[in-house]
Amino acid sequence: MHLIKKSGSSTLSLGFVTIVFAAFLISSCGHRPKKPSPSGFSDDAFIDRLKEVMKPVDTVNKKSIISISDNVRLTYLLDEYQPIWVKENYKPTAAATQLIAELEDMRWDGIEPEVYNLAAIKKLKEKLDTTKKNNVSDAIVFDTMLTHGYLAASKHLLIGMIVPKKVDSLWYHANDSTWNAPQVLADGTGKYQSLEDFRSKVPTYKLLREEYKMYYNLQTDSVFNAALAGVAPVKNPDPDMMGNIHSIISTEMPWLNTAPNDSISEEKQLIVGYQQYAGIKQTGKLDSATLAGIATHPDKYMQKIRANMERVRWMQKDFGSLYVIVDVPLAELFLRKEGGNAMHMRVVVGKPERQTPSLFANMANVVINPPWGVPPTILKNDVVPGFQKDGRKYLSKKGLKAYDKKGNLVSSASLNMGNLKKYTYKQDPGDDNSLGVVKFNLPNPWDIYLHDTPHRDDFVKSYRALSSGCVRLEQPQEMALYILSQLEKKRYTQDRLDSVIETHKTRWEVLKNKIPVHIAYLTAFEDASGSHLRFARDVYARDTKLIAAMN
Repeated sequence: MHLIKKSGSSTLSLGFVTIVFAAFLISSCGHRPKKPSPSGFSDDAFIDRLKEVMKPVDTVNKKSIISISDNVRLTYLLDEYQPIWVKENYKPTAAATQLIAELEDMRWDGIEPEVYNLAAIKKLKEKLDTTKKNNVSDAIVFDTMLTHGYLAASKHLLIGMIVPKKVDSLWYHANDSTWNAPQVLADGTGKYQSLEDFRSKVPTYKLLREEYKMYYNLQTDSVFNAALAGVAPVKNPDPDMMGNIHSIISTEMPWLNTAPNDSISEEKQLIVGYQQYAGIKQTGKLDSATLAGIATHPDKYMQKIRANMERVRWMQKDFGSLYVIVDVPLAELFLRKEGGNAMHMRVVVGKPERQTPSLFANMANVVINPPWGVPPTILKNDVVPGFQKDGRKYLSKKGLKAYDKKGNLVSSASLNMGNLKKYTYKQDPGDDNSLGVVKFNLPNPWDIYLHDTPHRDDFVKSYRALSSGCVRLEQPQEMALYILSQLEKKRYTQDRLDSVIETHKTRWEVLKNKIPVHIAYLTAFEDASGSHLRFARDVYARDTKLIAAMN
């Protein structure tokens, strides 16, 4: 059974608890289970009372099963109302103990355990553990609260707490996971499936989780907080303040090493390393932005990490052994194979007024000497104003030719402001083509792709949100050669690629092995080593809305 993925209420509602407690006054009637209990323990009193109190769930209409409470009822229906988390004398099972520990551990996923009513669960567990003769009332409350907690936590881990489109209108990345926790709990095998099985396997997630834990603990570190208080926005820090700065950087980045160097001092190495970590322009100087970053309280970083863990949960659970990921805020691309970076390069992404959306698509082909067709947005925002200002000179300067609906070339002499929008416009392949000499097609509804560019000077800039939406690559030819020769096993060398480029004729290389491409908006991501985290500028100002929704 496929269940709807949208998250319902995170917490156990008062109404739900009230319904369960109402069962205490209901007398039991005969019932015999037909399948094994998940806990290995069946009890008629438990079954009868729970069956009577549980509001029926409509299993025919799947759209009616949307909230966690709905799925609690579905779970017990599938389980024939047997206990899941208690055994003889209504004592908590080992699985119950493990789940409680795992709910506590959700803190490092940026989700407070109290979302799952953990304090109440732990208090009731202690009562069940220490009372000689427990009653069915407590057992039902304990069992259903744990079921609610398991279902809510597993859903949060697998597909997120927030519906993406509520906070990011340009998030189109697919989450292909099917949440089936009710069936998992009621399978009758008695084997506990850990919440870890629902957690993202994407390497970024583990790093985010570890970094969140570090900053969580730093909140109460008196030495670290004293160092933070000792950093002020002054031009020439005194020795005491420099000591605080060194202490903060070494605490947040214990892996950062410096070494004697004739061209850059160890002090500057330290500052540059921190600036790269914090997503600050790498000046090597203790400028105002750098000092403000160094003095940032752990809570600010925790909020940012929380938001990005949520974004990773919105994505596929496992990216596999071969994939490309473009991190938009970082403006970098990683081509990963077997856990390592086969390629890593800078990219240029959409400017804030023409943002690059988050999406998933498979790379279908590599195009050498691609023609470029002007998309509607660029026609409206660039070509029409350019033609209005400079007329046909604009089209000639940009190398644009007009075509009618049948694909026939239209003379530029016949173009005017009255008929300009009737035609499509293309650039022939060549050195001045907006796509450069290589394009990587990712079929998707938004016509976003990866490509070369004649504007090579943009890649040395620290701010690279400069394109019209597509992703420009720093090393397009190198990536084309790697894909075609190493992955596709075609006889492609640089000389052969050069000879094809020199023809100025378009050549399509269809890929037998479609490469998954993830374009994502993550303001905290790993560095090139894959071992440490980096923060990135929130270029599209999306963090605030997501953080507010999560809070």
